[in-house]
Amino acid sequence: MSTTIIGGSTAAEELAKIEPRAHLAQPIQPAEFKKRISKATELMKAEAIQAVYLHAGTNLFYFTGMKWRSSERMVGAILLQNGEIHYIAPAFEKGTILDFMLIEGEVHCWEEHESPYELFLSILKENKITKGEIAMDEATPFFVIDGILKLQKDYQIINAKPITAGCRMIKSKAEIAIIQAAMDITMEVQKAAARILRVGISAKEVTDFIHQAHKKYGVTSGSYFCIVLFGVDSSFPHGVKSPKNLEANEMVLIDTGCQLHYYISDITRTYVFGEINEEQRRIWNIEKATQQAAFEAAQLGETCGSVDDAARKTLAKNGLSADYDLPGLPHRTGHGLGLDIHEWPYIVRNNETKLEVGMCFSNEPMICVPNKFGIRLEDHIYMTENGAKWFTKPAESIENPFF
Repeated sequence: MSTTIIGGSTAAEELAKIEPRAHLAQPIQPAEFKKRISKATELMKAEAIQAVYLHAGTNLFYFTGMKWRSSERMVGAILLQNGEIHYIAPAFEKGTILDFMLIEGEVHCWEEHESPYELFLSILKENKITKGEIAMDEATPFFVIDGILKLQKDYQIINAKPITAGCRMIKSKAEIAIIQAAMDITMEVQKAAARILRVGISAKEVTDFIHQAHKKYGVTSGSYFCIVLFGVDSSFPHGVKSPKNLEANEMVLIDTGCQLHYYISDITRTYVFGEINEEQRRIWNIEKATQQAAFEAAQLGETCGSVDDAARKTLAKNGLSADYDLPGLPHRTGHGLGLDIHEWPYIVRNNETKLEVGMCFSNEPMICVPNKFGIRLEDHIYMTENGAKWFTKPAESIENPFF
């Protein structure tokens, strides 16, 4: 095992080497938000949807560029078929809404003692929408939908997923460029994290280093998330309550990412600190073969479910479960990624969504061996006119997990 890859350095030494690079990535420009609205209205017309409500959160930002956290108050926007945006907010927030506004639209306000749901319905009627299907952002809290349903019988309230997912699943070149920049940063952080490992190091120390390393690269928020697991802890896909310290010859699983211009990176590497035993090597090699099989199955026009199927067939050929039993793969093979760390499309059995140019998703068919260890190799794919392409180069071997 080369100490230049795993172990042999310190957090201070690694942080001192890092030069900022996040500033080189360009954020989404206003013209692209307008294109998103245009595409959404085309889908709305095709589906005969009169209006779409976008609640505070990811969908509101995706279509309007307005960052606003969801809370107990109704804040959002109504998108009409003609492309008009009508914002809804408490009256005391109007000034802030105007300050945050990127895509212009009328701001409709409600006082604290008034009903925002009545205001919502009045906006529809003022725009001559008196019946038909009104699509609600799938992330809209129940209290908002419930409040609207109790006040009306003229509209059919439906899920806006065909519009929101229909747009967000297909990433633009600008989106892919941001994700690529974030992935490149996180890959370098992964390499640095491997170099600081030593016997006795705590998961928290590694997590703290990864957070600081992301910040040194210019990601001001640091790590978006971080999972560091040693030994038997690595057999639990999303971690344990009290992670153990690292011992010699143990499996190391590190899953982390950052958020750059609101787009997320997500990379997992698994390897051994110390001597590699026969079982560790065998399962790691099966994991690599399974990840490669999923990549090869990711063909334009094929279904998301077929990619998951390909991964499980490879596991079965190697004597592991083709279902969710352990030892084997206990969860889906992958998930979409963009403004949310988990979004469409989902790479899971029976998902008939067909792969299209612009789709981005993880390839992470983790193998869990109960009471021993788990191995997850996670890299992301984006679909091009020429087929699937990796954001990051997959691990070469258990000894050389980064090149």
